[in-house]
Amino acid sequence: MTDHLTDTITLLDELIAYPTVSADSNLGMIASLANRLEDHGAQIELQSDATGQKANLFATFGPERPGGILLSGHSDVVPAAGDDWTDDPFKMVQRDGRLYGRGTCDMKGFIAAATTMAPVLGAAARNRPIHLAFTYDEEVGCMGGQALAALLATREAKPAVAIIGEPTEMRIIEGHKGCNEYTTHFSGLAGHGSDPAQGVNAVEYAVRYVSRLLELRHDLIARAPAQGRFTPSWTTLNVGSVYGGVAHNVIADHAQVQWEIRPVQNSDADFVHDAMTRHVEDVLLPAMRSVASDAAIVTETIGEIAGLTPTNANEARDIIMELTGANACDLVAFGTEAGLFQKIGMDVVVCGPGSIEQAHKPDEYLEIAQLARCLDMLEGMGAKL
Repeated sequence: MTDHLTDTITLLDELIAYPTVSADSNLGMIASLANRLEDHGAQIELQSDATGQKANLFATFGPERPGGILLSGHSDVVPAAGDDWTDDPFKMVQRDGRLYGRGTCDMKGFIAAATTMAPVLGAAARNRPIHLAFTYDEEVGCMGGQALAALLATREAKPAVAIIGEPTEMRIIEGHKGCNEYTTHFSGLAGHGSDPAQGVNAVEYAVRYVSRLLELRHDLIARAPAQGRFTPSWTTLNVGSVYGGVAHNVIADHAQVQWEIRPVQNSDADFVHDAMTRHVEDVLLPAMRSVASDAAIVTETIGEIAGLTPTNANEARDIIMELTGANACDLVAFGTEAGLFQKIGMDVVVCGPGSIEQAHKPDEYLEIAQLARCLDMLEGMGAKL
């Protein structure tokens, strides 16, 4: 086991011990990484959210000029409470060539690898800067990524290339669908369940809303681009939760639906929004307000994350293909922060250790062999600086 690999595993053990579930603060982990990178000579910037409990870390080695290479990963993880874990999810366990723990593959393994290799890359960054970005709240709408991209867009010395280290088994991903998440809130009129006509049952209208959403699935399949490369090749629509009300015998005066679409083309998102707006304004609201004039349906945008669009020219793809020896690129259905950086003019690919099949599950793990491959790629990146 090489020194770099040993050091990376040791650091990953430390990172897993920070329970950076999206609902909680990530400041402890970010401060630790910032101190480590600053000790290695990086220029450190912290970008806090509105609450002051979350922060992005942006670290730079080398000259302050445009055209740098950005290595990016998110610091937050999905919850582990209630999952059937063999071991404590926030105490990394090494077993049978695997590293178990919440966030090992998604995506603290890449963060640990990039941080371990930072001194090597920093020493090579004489003509071209190398940047490391570790963001907050990717799992709940790419909030940190959106804030960082907006900041970088204002700068002349922004990076030209970004590698997003999400788990791809070190395959090069040059495209993925967008991810738009919404919560639709229903406000009705409470009453006694024995006379439903005297109230406005928000749960019932939520169900009618969901029924219309599900009808649109068939339209989205029909709208799939010819020769689409995604799997599935059409825009998908998922209803994540429906809940509301307080008891069996009470007309529910509140409800909400959490739902998402993953567009393969922007026009599909417009199609869904137009269809649901018409259904709300022409069908649902008139019926609700015939009983209660203040009844309402309001859709809250949780996040609208741009997809990553394959392009003919892509320096990020070319660099990673050369470093890994890969001769092909893929597309995936899951979303990342990549589209945010592409949108501000950067060449972007997704490539990182581990498999998405282990993400968000009990006994999440990262194969040590995958981590070693990632370190090999990062070590070779010094020649590109």
